Amino acid sequence: MAAVAGQAAALTALGLLITHPPGNWWDPREDGLAGRLADHRTAALTTASDWLSALAWTPAIVTVTALAAALLLLRHRWRPAVLLAGAVALQAVLFVTVAHLVDRARPDVVRLDGALPTSSFPSGHVGAATALYGGLGLLALRSVRGRWRLPLCALAWTVPVLVAASRLYRGMHHPTDVVAGALNGAAALWVVWRALPERERPAPAARPVPGSRGPAALVYNPTAVDSAVLERLSAVLVAHGYGPPRCLPGDPDDCGRAAARRALADGARLVAACGGDGTVTACAEALAGTDAVLAVVPCGTGNLFARNLGLPTDPAAALAAALAGRARRIDLMRAEGDGLPARAAATMAGMGLDAAVMADTGRTLKRRLGWPAYVVGAARHLTDRRFELAVAVDGAEPVRRRVRMAVVGNVGTLQGGVRLLPDAAPDDGVLDLVLVQPRGPLGWAGAILALLTGERRQGPGAPLEHFRGRRIELTAARARPRECDGDPVGDGKVMTLTVRPGALLVQVPGTPQDMPAGPQDMPAGRAPAVPTDTKREAA
Repeated sequence: MAAVAGQAAALTALGLLITHPPGNWWDPREDGLAGRLADHRTAALTTASDWLSALAWTPAIVTVTALAAALLLLRHRWRPAVLLAGAVALQAVLFVTVAHLVDRARPDVVRLDGALPTSSFPSGHVGAATALYGGLGLLALRSVRGRWRLPLCALAWTVPVLVAASRLYRGMHHPTDVVAGALNGAAALWVVWRALPERERPAPAARPVPGSRGPAALVYNPTAVDSAVLERLSAVLVAHGYGPPRCLPGDPDDCGRAAARRALADGARLVAACGGDGTVTACAEALAGTDAVLAVVPCGTGNLFARNLGLPTDPAAALAAALAGRARRIDLMRAEGDGLPARAAATMAGMGLDAAVMADTGRTLKRRLGWPAYVVGAARHLTDRRFELAVAVDGAEPVRRRVRMAVVGNVGTLQGGVRLLPDAAPDDGVLDLVLVQPRGPLGWAGAILALLTGERRQGPGAPLEHFRGRRIELTAARARPRECDGDPVGDGKVMTLTVRPGALLVQVPGTPQDMPAGPQDMPAGRAPAVPTDTKREAA
């Protein structure tokens, strides 16, 4: 309720600030745009705007929402159904409330939809379209597999933009009204998504005898994991045949590396890393080259490693899914550079914009918002200048570029299912690099389009440029921010990433999304040791 009240208060305050600026210091001069659009109306554009507005008309929104929710419920997917219906309903309630309180007059032009009973701020059409079609796009991004996932998502997310354009064209809203409507719909989606409980996965019907799989340990980040979570995780381990685990808090200075080594010294056959990607990497570095198995329990902000293994976001459900699956050998990365002692990395490492965002996003904000907190940090650095970078892959002649950032990955999927490195797989024996090098707003638009469509271009003019290799060396003309697995590691000119093939045994679900079953799969708890210098050909 606090989030809903805050959303209503923020929208109302924004509307009153626009319509009743203190001291008349603010004059948006928005009627000029409405007048210019009205002066250039054509029959074809008017017909198109009529159809687009109809997509967000109340009967259409109600019908599409009801049909989508019914289909989802028939497939026993109640959480997506509640997300769509709840977001549409919430934005509608807030729209009516804020429109009544702000009571903004509509543009002083000929309005193609006549006189409507509500006021101009915020746009109800845009809010409803953002909540419904934006939600459908998110579901497509998370649920659809194959090549249609990104096109369907892009199509759904385009609808609110087109609806906003049609409402401006038809003289029904000012520009700030449609922006506020989009914010209302997006915030409603976020509030409902955060309010929904995580889905628990049922435990296997047949349970092993407790202790039959040997000792286990929980290495956890004490700032992110409390005693209640530890009790749930311990119960999951016992239910899957492990003895009561040792619970070892990680030290902030090493993210749990020393605790994982203590667990190994005490004979643990399985170590569960309970925290963010930093905790996971610290435990992975301690377990690399041994026959002990790592289980990933997502309790952090980004949880990229867990997402790329196809694990649920709920800690207990993720541990249960991993233990019900199999042990699999995957690669690690070795990161080093000037002022950067050699260290392991499991997901991604980078230089430039991404590292600056990680450094500027505070722990408190991450704890409150989750991974969307990084969006706030990104907004501060989008105008950062490009920098000169030399890229050497497997000892070849360096390629010189001017980039915003360079990201080297052992995995390729970001939050929301976005594939930053489409070819990356954590067990292919090679690393993937993307150079993000857009120029200006149009360049950023091209980069986003390339990211959504998977378009591949090479050369300095490409917004996204991809490379692959076993050893990738990045050399900047001057010191730049650097990060490994989401943790800032200090500014520097050089960052070298080298693959460590098959270095780590990790528990993965029975049907991992990005790691199809292969000859390296083994039943949980029965993984033999494999030398860490195993050589494999690049895929």
